[in-house]
Amino acid sequence: MSKNKAPAKSAAAKPELDLSVYMKELGLAARRAAGLMAAAPSDPKNRALLALARRLRSAGSGLAKANAKDVAAAKKAGLAAPMVDRLKLTPEIIETVALGCEQIAAMPDPVGEISGLKRRPSGISVGQMRVPLGVFGMIYESRPNVTIEAASLAIKSGNACILRGGSEAIHSNLALAEIVSAALAEAGLPTTAVQLIKTTDRAAVGLLITAPEAVDVIIPRGGKSLIERISAEAKVPVIKHLDGNCHSYVDAEVDFDLALKVIVNAKTQKVSPCNATESLLVHVESAADFLPIIGHLLADKGVELRGCPRTLALLGPIKGAKIRAASEADWSEEYLALILSIKVVDSLDEAIEHINRYGSHHTDAILSSNHANAMRFLREVDSASVMVNTSTRFADGFEYGLGAEIGISTDKLHARGPVGLEGLTSLKWVVLGQGEVRR
Repeated sequence: MSKNKAPAKSAAAKPELDLSVYMKELGLAARRAAGLMAAAPSDPKNRALLALARRLRSAGSGLAKANAKDVAAAKKAGLAAPMVDRLKLTPEIIETVALGCEQIAAMPDPVGEISGLKRRPSGISVGQMRVPLGVFGMIYESRPNVTIEAASLAIKSGNACILRGGSEAIHSNLALAEIVSAALAEAGLPTTAVQLIKTTDRAAVGLLITAPEAVDVIIPRGGKSLIERISAEAKVPVIKHLDGNCHSYVDAEVDFDLALKVIVNAKTQKVSPCNATESLLVHVESAADFLPIIGHLLADKGVELRGCPRTLALLGPIKGAKIRAASEADWSEEYLALILSIKVVDSLDEAIEHINRYGSHHTDAILSSNHANAMRFLREVDSASVMVNTSTRFADGFEYGLGAEIGISTDKLHARGPVGLEGLTSLKWVVLGQGEVRR
């Protein structure tokens, strides 16, 4: 070979991806698809969802092999066992997401619904119509089933979406995206209505969240560090929540049996979700009788108790229990573990003040048989979900009847709490007239 000649490129060599060009192409395709999805009737959207459910159930070995690659790579990389479990697409998980698609298909279509139509003295009628947001970008970690949850909600709500899953689930997500694309094509809808970013290059996230020409809103779903980064760097609106520091408050007037059952469930039914109770407040009039009982029940479940001085005095020693003094930082902490902070308060006012100061505005509950106190708590606690006499673990899109959720928002504008179909839509004013002119 001549020294002046460059070696020929292998036919099998892949061209290097120009990330900026690739992300612009995704954005343009999503914008075009969004217009078509917004105009799509309910029938093709529902057919796409039913086709998606059917194709998921029949995906078989192809999807299983892709998922096995991710699980094997995660184990080899030394990921913690809970992280590996989140990657797994077991038959049970596939069936759950397939059922979710069918449930969303059966739900009323919010797009085009007109509400609040009122006749004005001028003769015009004024109301509001529910419309899709347009294009949303979703950035998420670990669980590949989120790909289907996001896709199904996007389809039904008439949006387009650009999805960026975690690198640890890339093979699973690519396989799932192909199934979504086939379902959209079967229903005659644009396959670019749901697009998955196919590169694991982290720079793709930065390009997505700073492209208002491509996306209308960003939805991050993952750890606090991810959400903080997205919130700080995004140039488009973000639907987010950073923490789930949820409270349960036991009032002076309360059914002890009810409160004991609810609090044990709220803390221990599952500790890792953001809607688990992390802090317990107890009115001083209930504390002497209530705390020793709940302390033993929680200790039996392996919960570490971190209390204020009055709490520690009332709990006393509990055999086998880990009990320690709470620090100032404990009142703001989202443990996501078998740990609970406990404080005795002198009044409902103090409980509300404490929750609004230290809470994350996610979900908070009152256990009370006093109706007036319960109503005050509902009005004055500044959280996305506020509950009476039930477990904070119910703060969930499926439990709220939304079919599925794309996340939980602690923001105050637009969507708040579990974000389902309506959370992926907006309202525009519509005016109906018969030739009226303004005078």
